[in-house]
Amino acid sequence: MSNLHEECGVFGIFSPNYCDIANIVYYGLYALQHRGQESAGIVVNDDGVFYSHKDLGLVSEVFTKSILKEFPSANMAVGHVRYGTTGATNRRNCQPIEVNHQKGRMALAHNGNLSNAQQLRDELELSGAIFHTTSDTETIAYIITRERLKCGSIEEALSSAMDVLEGAYSLCLMSSQKLICARDPYGFRPLCFGKRSDGSYVVASESCALHATGAEFIRDVEPGEIIVFSKNGIHSDKSHTNTRKRKLCIFEYIYFARPDSEIDGVSVHEARINAGRILAKAHPIDADIVIGVPDSGLDAALGFSDLSHTPYKIGLIKNKYIGRTFISPEQGTRIDQVKIKLSPIASVLKGKRVVLVDDSIVRGNTMKRIVNLLREAGACEIHVRISSPEFLHPCYYGTDIDSEENLISCKFTPEQIAIEIGADSVGFLPLESLSELCGSEDICKACFNGDYPTTVPKNTKKDRFETKLSEKNKS
Repeated sequence: MSNLHEECGVFGIFSPNYCDIANIVYYGLYALQHRGQESAGIVVNDDGVFYSHKDLGLVSEVFTKSILKEFPSANMAVGHVRYGTTGATNRRNCQPIEVNHQKGRMALAHNGNLSNAQQLRDELELSGAIFHTTSDTETIAYIITRERLKCGSIEEALSSAMDVLEGAYSLCLMSSQKLICARDPYGFRPLCFGKRSDGSYVVASESCALHATGAEFIRDVEPGEIIVFSKNGIHSDKSHTNTRKRKLCIFEYIYFARPDSEIDGVSVHEARINAGRILAKAHPIDADIVIGVPDSGLDAALGFSDLSHTPYKIGLIKNKYIGRTFISPEQGTRIDQVKIKLSPIASVLKGKRVVLVDDSIVRGNTMKRIVNLLREAGACEIHVRISSPEFLHPCYYGTDIDSEENLISCKFTPEQIAIEIGADSVGFLPLESLSELCGSEDICKACFNGDYPTTVPKNTKKDRFETKLSEKNKS
């Protein structure tokens, strides 16, 4: 339902025993499905021999029972779900990316965006590298492989690669003998690990995936940290930690992460509740009920209701069976997709002054349709409250915000936005209150204030190779 997308979710497991490891990865990816719905992939390691399956679609579509049965028993695997902010949507860009080279094999899953990806890719191409995908994950794989030919171990190669990588990257990497995870020195994207009762170590983008696979949360991977899981135990390399100021993407708390996850010690659910309370204090309104846009606005709506003492109600029902395979109506068919995905409860809304809470307004088109739904259901006043500040700048670290010209807040004031979307008023989370969501100033808010932690790339186009392909030509 949202106009925003986050790039990916990564998952990895290292077990002391051979087992049906692909099934465990399946459940881990299923728990991370919210982070990417375009493609899914699993690579398992059977004593140095890699077996993989990757394709476009949701986890349940890509990995049927028959596909999962084809994977051998193994003790190591990595998995990935993708929404591409760089690179076209086709099978070539599915992850994990696999590499064969003189020193062995590697499978790499990546969440985030490099801010210097184009510069690095140009340098590699000029040195003779041939790329098969359009994602910056392949750039990372090339650099790690290049360093591996000069280093004594894969973890040393990764450490050397981190000297030149800039931007957001949470990585899960598998060699023939080791599972390795790493988080960029800023810590833009989340990454954590835990342990199952059978002794297996599990790495995931979010703690909800640990719980789904029966693993007990141990801790978050520190920004800049490299952790190696092998038959020799666990080894942590912190040579890159504390080299940059922490800058976790605040939108992980506002929208991207699942409410039942904890990131860097902070409950995502509580952060969203806090956002709602801040909104109620900053933009109070005399209303009859508070409702949230499913699912992203529900927690913040609860917080708004709690502080304002305005009753919380369920006013919108989401069709939970619409996924990426939903066929959009033809242009000439007068059916509003929002009406198919969301349905108002007229008995709750009729004659009511409504506070409508959501996580963001990007272009304003979807919010305008939702407001119209509430009007048709009989709401007499609609006051929109947004649990994030106004989007004013593009993101280079994995959030799909790449053009100021289409951001509604770059064109209009909140009062004008209210008129544009048909609401009685609009209120955004105050920029200065962002740190209250997670109790820390160590956050990235560049999409709101333009203060980028890294050098802004010269070529800001997301994908210079991307072409619009018909569905039958995607391959």
